[in-house]
Amino acid sequence: MTTPLTIEQLKADNLILLECLSGSRAYGLATPQSDTDIKGVFYLPRSRFYGLQSEYVPQVSNASNDIVYYELGRYIELLLQNNPNMMELLATPQDKVLYRHPLMDSFLPEWFVSKLCENTFAGFASSQIKKARGLNKKIVNPMAKEKKTLLDFCSVFAENHSIPLPEWLAQQPFSQRQIGLVVMPKTTQMYAMYVDYDGSLGFSGLMQKPEASQLRLSSIPKGMTPVGYLSFNEQGFSKYCKDYKDYWQWVAARNEERYQTTISHGKQYDAKNMMHTIRLLEMALDIATTGQVVVERPNREELLAIKAGESDYDELLQQSEQLTEQITAAFAKSTLPATPNHKVALAALVAVREQLYGAE
Repeated sequence: MTTPLTIEQLKADNLILLECLSGSRAYGLATPQSDTDIKGVFYLPRSRFYGLQSEYVPQVSNASNDIVYYELGRYIELLLQNNPNMMELLATPQDKVLYRHPLMDSFLPEWFVSKLCENTFAGFASSQIKKARGLNKKIVNPMAKEKKTLLDFCSVFAENHSIPLPEWLAQQPFSQRQIGLVVMPKTTQMYAMYVDYDGSLGFSGLMQKPEASQLRLSSIPKGMTPVGYLSFNEQGFSKYCKDYKDYWQWVAARNEERYQTTISHGKQYDAKNMMHTIRLLEMALDIATTGQVVVERPNREELLAIKAGESDYDELLQQSEQLTEQITAAFAKSTLPATPNHKVALAALVAVREQLYGAE
């Protein structure tokens, strides 16, 4: 069994080809609280590269994933897809490059910058906008930890008016376990309710367990008179269950420190997320108008103001929509190629590998 590659091994065996500061430090948006993220490129030892396909390692990272190195072939593959992270790594400002092997000069940026960036940069930004909208809804509409039951989505029609089932039950001398239900013919989610006052009829009740997802039906003796009629909003209950699961999974997975920062600025949206959304859109516009990937942003103070929560959520959405319209128009006029130059890039990859393994 092959031993997993580690960052320590990459460095000990001199397998690293490129190492750069990334994230906020590359963007020129670092603050005293910022982490130090590093991205880079390595190449596999000859034995692994020429060995079994299962031995190929596309990337190596540390436990927190803030230091990530991509294998040379994977790096070129992602560049040919105009992956934003790899395009930023390719165009890292010189003062943020920690190490660069001379062979990395074999890959020219102009081979990769293409109109495909409209989909990758602006498309990813669009997904972040949707994520921000979802987060905004979760912050504005928190869900109680105590989960509702299907009974909370039922109403009773009795004495010529409708009343929520829990409220109706609170007024009765019996519990839901004494009720027997039968489906009303030619209706959807409508039931007639009967009561087993002394428990001799063995009715099933409305539900057996709090986590039940369906109402229970009973066999009703002939001649009994219903005490009322019940309507079950099954669609509303299903949506609630999905929203409840999504919300509490989000609570369990969220970065609590970042969330508290979001709450503290009082604007009820993930300000860091929105800052990077605007940054990505502005980078996409740069690519369309100049053909360059500008990693270090010229409007540091403006972007940090967004991160600090100094902008209204709706204003940022409007700004992102305007930028998206500008990007679409700019790419339509752009003279950039439709896609990267696969032929030249792959030929250079082969030549670089030959030099690396030849040198070994």
